Amino acid sequence: MSALDFKNPDWYEEEDINMFREAAYRFYKNEMAPHSEKFRKNKVVDREYWNKAGEMGLLNCAIPEEYGGMGGDYRHEMIVMEELVRAKVDGFGLSLHNAIVAPYILHYGTEEQKKKWLPKMATGELVGAIAMTEPGTGSDLQNVKTNAKKDGNGWIINGSKTFITNGGTANLIIVVADTGGEGKHSKSLFVIETDDLEGFRRGRILDKVGMDAQDTAELFFDDMKVPADALLGPEPGMGFIQLMSELPQERLNIAVQSVAAMEAALEVTIEYVKERKAFGKRILDFQNTQFELAECKTIATIAKTFVYDCAEKHLRGELDTVTASMAKYWATDKECEIIDRCLQLHGGYGFMNEYQIGRMYRDSRVQKIYGGTNEIMKMLIARSL
Repeated sequence: MSALDFKNPDWYEEEDINMFREAAYRFYKNEMAPHSEKFRKNKVVDREYWNKAGEMGLLNCAIPEEYGGMGGDYRHEMIVMEELVRAKVDGFGLSLHNAIVAPYILHYGTEEQKKKWLPKMATGELVGAIAMTEPGTGSDLQNVKTNAKKDGNGWIINGSKTFITNGGTANLIIVVADTGGEGKHSKSLFVIETDDLEGFRRGRILDKVGMDAQDTAELFFDDMKVPADALLGPEPGMGFIQLMSELPQERLNIAVQSVAAMEAALEVTIEYVKERKAFGKRILDFQNTQFELAECKTIATIAKTFVYDCAEKHLRGELDTVTASMAKYWATDKECEIIDRCLQLHGGYGFMNEYQIGRMYRDSRVQKIYGGTNEIMKMLIARSL
């Protein structure tokens, strides 16, 4: 047992869960990690790995078997996210596909929509994305300007989206659009299949501070005509309610990824300070290094305990919006803090992109922004007081 081992609770240590964890790690480590530099250079994970992930059972693993999924639960989604970090693979948007896009269809789609889209998502034939953010709205979903108007037996959608994860690859995209109506009933969600769809256009893959391998893109809709069954659910005007219902899991996803990143940062830093020497002794032998690592390990353990408690609540259907907001804001803040402190222990080498800690430093910063900024999380928490 290493110094970083944290005993998982019983609900996360069942035999089939551990077997799934080992299989996921082997796939990431053997099949994908050797190509990470290429993914970062190309700003996208090669499309073939979505199909390979489907063959491995890593797509839609918490979706019922009747819709092509593995029939697992949120524990399997946690493993998909955690092992990706542990295997040092970045930019593969599985968590968005699995634990954000697919649940919208499962929870709000008609029976026909579930049977139409979920099995193809499970194989990787369809790659999912969700298009919420617009150039002028950010976290303010109530002011979305993209609009959908009824047109005969379908809808015509106009508008644009930005910062869309999987945007360069996805061919099944949930679009948030204004359909008229008042207040919280003014927005609807549309599920669009983009292949050969007139009026749909992808913009550039965005040049970001971090997350180099992630194909984050702009999307444009110019008189894009979609069929009636593109509307998610039986009637328009339910989009805002659907979004608010699913956001707790999205924010928990981010917190889970933050904890995994803290542990990964500590692991690579401990390896480094054991080997690197200064003034005739190992960096690890300096008291400052020991104190820094002791504090970081304590923070990471507290974070994991809290986030795993949230995950257990979520498995029971008891995770509320406020607690999920606490987990997202606090875990991402601490992720950035720990990675910064670990980078400092690397000295000048920590500022080099060839070292993992430098890449993690850049990648971690967005965690405090997407899924709702941490300032929005604090507002949600404050309203409950």
